[in-house]
Amino acid sequence: MNEQLIDFLRERTAESAAGTTALRNQGEKGVIHNARKFLRGLELYKFAECTTEGLFSALLDEKTKALQESFPPAARNWGAARKVLNLYLRDVLYSRYLCKHFDFHHLEKWLEVPLDSFAAKGIQFDYRPQTLVNFPGIKHLTQEVNQAYQEAAAAIASSRGYARVHLDILYWRDIGQKGKKSE
Repeated sequence: MNEQLIDFLRERTAESAAGTTALRNQGEKGVIHNARKFLRGLELYKFAECTTEGLFSALLDEKTKALQESFPPAARNWGAARKVLNLYLRDVLYSRYLCKHFDFHHLEKWLEVPLDSFAAKGIQFDYRPQTLVNFPGIKHLTQEVNQAYQEAAAAIASSRGYARVHLDILYWRDIGQKGKKSE
């Protein structure tokens, strides 16, 4: 694949992942710009080199912290950084060209569901009768709460025969929820 086309696809994917919908109400001007700049420069091959879930998780934590630090001071929340990073990595997986170029196929099973209020609501509903702590919103999301939701998401997705990253499609605006009326 042409390297210039790969660069264009990475830029387009970063623009989409770090959009106004994903980062609304996160605190300060510059969040979207900084997130997009960070994602465009992310060394995707480092993720592809991960051979275990532990290595992948450590790198994801490292890059989440780095993205968080790139945000303007009043907007440095961990939840927004993790959500945007997860959206970007998911979209790299979903792009056949980027997935193939960066050898992301083996990462599917480790990718997290990008958490937001829609995903949290769906996970809470589908995880019953177990209970999760109330979702605090992206601004106040912590690593511990994220981990609890990711573990629940993994259990839900596994019971359905796919990876947790795909639950975002199911839960986004309740599109995949039972009883949702077709429009």
